[in-house]
Amino acid sequence: MPERLLAPEGSRADIGEFTHGGATLIFEDFGSGVRPLVLLHGIGMGRSVYIDLIERMSGRVIGIDLPGFGEAPEPRRTLTMQRHADLVAACLRDRGITDAVVLGHSMGSQIAAEVAVRHPGVVAGLVLAGPTVNSAARSIRAQAGYLLLDLLGERPLVLWRGAREYLRGGPHLIRKMRATVVHEPEKVYPRVRVPVLVVRGQRDPLAPMTWCREIVDAMPDARFEEIPDHGHSTLLSAPSAGAEKIREFIARL
Repeated sequence: MPERLLAPEGSRADIGEFTHGGATLIFEDFGSGVRPLVLLHGIGMGRSVYIDLIERMSGRVIGIDLPGFGEAPEPRRTLTMQRHADLVAACLRDRGITDAVVLGHSMGSQIAAEVAVRHPGVVAGLVLAGPTVNSAARSIRAQAGYLLLDLLGERPLVLWRGAREYLRGGPHLIRKMRATVVHEPEKVYPRVRVPVLVVRGQRDPLAPMTWCREIVDAMPDARFEEIPDHGHSTLLSAPSAGAEKIREFIARL
């Protein structure tokens, strides 16, 4: 049985596995209210990285471990961003959700955009945090280099949590990174028809300002926010600032 990682002690949480199309994710569903916040993590991570952010949020939250990350079992085949999106959407439909705010960080932003485009009936809004993959640097070498550069200025707590989750990501991490960098999100964004919040840390080399502006300009209803003095893991290292911007965005939907 998966562990309780995000839900506060004493709260009622539904935790379990969901399988669709030969792949399995782990979900942790707790709280109540309209427009549940669905959390999609980045490459090598898991839902546990959102612990500090969730402490500053309210309402219904659904944290997800994507296949092969966190507590979720390794799939037989590495999933594309599209297959990830289909799995997440099937899980949300199974839970009767039609108005989710899907928050994706890094790789999760690519999956979130695919969910909105491929399955518009489950999404009310998107939050794209540190969106990848910059179309000007679409290679594993470039992305790994930017990630190492970003980690040089990161807090020890963020580094420790990230290292733990990367180790849990298993031996197929390079294959998973390849699935991320071959995806072309710039072809997806113009088809998004829900409100979008794009968030970046001021020092994020994986989501440069030019790329974030390109993303915002591609969508009919998108706004941009920047968190000063933080990098790619800004929702982890600056959870209060991130939560404030997310709450404001949800309140306007």
